[in-house]
Amino acid sequence: MSESSAEAVAAVASAGNWRRATGLAGAAIGVVAAGAAAGVAIERLTVGRGMRQKARLVLDSSGPYGALRGMPGKAYADDGTELYYEVDDVEPEGGSAPRRRRLFGRKAPAPVTVVFSHGYCLSQDSWHFQRAALRGVVRTVHWDQRSHGRSARGVAQAQDGVPVDIDQLGRDLKAVVDAAAPEGPIVLVGHSMGGMTVMALADQFPELIRERTVAVALVGTSSGRLGEVNFGLPVAGVNAVRRVLPGVLKALGQRAELVERGRRATADLFAGVIKRYSFASRDVDPAVVRFAERMIEATPIDVVAEYYPAFADHDKTEALAHFTELPVLVLAGVKDLVTPSEHSEAIADLLPGAELVLVPDAGHLVMLEHPEVVTDRLADLLTRAGAVPAGATVGGYGSSTAQPG
Repeated sequence: MSESSAEAVAAVASAGNWRRATGLAGAAIGVVAAGAAAGVAIERLTVGRGMRQKARLVLDSSGPYGALRGMPGKAYADDGTELYYEVDDVEPEGGSAPRRRRLFGRKAPAPVTVVFSHGYCLSQDSWHFQRAALRGVVRTVHWDQRSHGRSARGVAQAQDGVPVDIDQLGRDLKAVVDAAAPEGPIVLVGHSMGGMTVMALADQFPELIRERTVAVALVGTSSGRLGEVNFGLPVAGVNAVRRVLPGVLKALGQRAELVERGRRATADLFAGVIKRYSFASRDVDPAVVRFAERMIEATPIDVVAEYYPAFADHDKTEALAHFTELPVLVLAGVKDLVTPSEHSEAIADLLPGAELVLVPDAGHLVMLEHPEVVTDRLADLLTRAGAVPAGATVGGYGSSTAQPG
C-alpha cells in the first residue's frame, strides 16, 4: 500500500465513511500490513464465493483443532477481570485414587505444571498440537488472555478506558498461576504476545522465577524494538501504515458493530492476509489454516485496537536476566513476518545457555505449522528441567501438512 493510499484510509475513516474503512482495516486485523491485500484479492477472484463458503463449512466440521478441553477454572486479575483457564491433570497411579502420601502423612511433592500463554488475537486453543501430545504426561494449564477466547472483557479497558499494556498481562499471568498452580514447580511457555507476558511476569515477580520456575520456552516472540518490524513491506509502505493505522484502529474500535459487519463482508480478503502472515510453507493443511482464521476472526475490532499500541511500548530486554540460570528454549520460524526470527536470536544472545531453534519454512504460527518440531523441542526442555521422566513418551497429534487425496 502506497503512502498516499494509506493516508486515504485515514481520511475515509475520519470522514465517517465507515463501510469503506472497515473493509480496508478489516483485512489488516491481526497484522499491520494492509498492503498485502491486493495480491490476495486477485488470487481469490478465480474461485466463486459460494464455493469458498462451502469449503469453510466442510473444514469447520471436519477439523478436530481446538476441540480439546480440560478442567475449567477462573482467576481474577487485579482490576477484577475474569480470566478463564483449563487444567489437564496427569492421572495418578492407580486411576483416580487420591494422591499417595509419604511417611508421617506428608503429601507427595506437587507436580510440575506447564503454563501456556497464547499470542495476540489467538486463544489457548492455538497450542492444540502441543496440548494433545502432552496430555497424560505432565500437568498443563492453558489460559485465555483478557478479552480473548473465553476470558472476560478487560474491566479496566471496558469501564475505564485504560489502555492494555504488557505489564498488565504479566500480572494477569500471575493471577492464573496463583489460582491454577499455587504450589510446586512451573514451566512457562509463551508464544508471541504470550512470550512478552512471560517476560513481564519475570520483571514484576522475580521471586516467582527464582523460587518456582524450572524452565522457560519463548516461541516466536520479542523482547522489544517491535516498532522496527517492516512486516515484509517496502520501507515507504510500512512507514505510512505505522503512521495511520493506530488512529484508524482507534476510530474503528469506536464503531465495533459496524466494523464487524465490514469484516464479514471482506472475509475472503481477510483470510488470505491471515494465511500470509501466519504461515510460510505451501502445504499447510487447509483445516489448520481455517482454524487459525477462526481464532483471529473471533477477536473483536475494539480489542484489536486497544492492544495494538502496547507492542510499540514493549521493552523487556532487562527482564531476560531473570532466566539466565534456567533451561530456556527460544524458537522461531525463519520466515516469521510478525516477530522476525532476528528478535529470537537477540533473546538467545542475552541468554547464552538457551537453546535456539530456527525452523525453516515456518511463519508466525510455527506451533501450528510445524507442530512436531515445537513439540519435540518442548518435550526435550521438559525432560532437561525434570518436568517429565527421561523415558516418557510424548506423542504427536494429527498433522499440519495437507495430505494427498
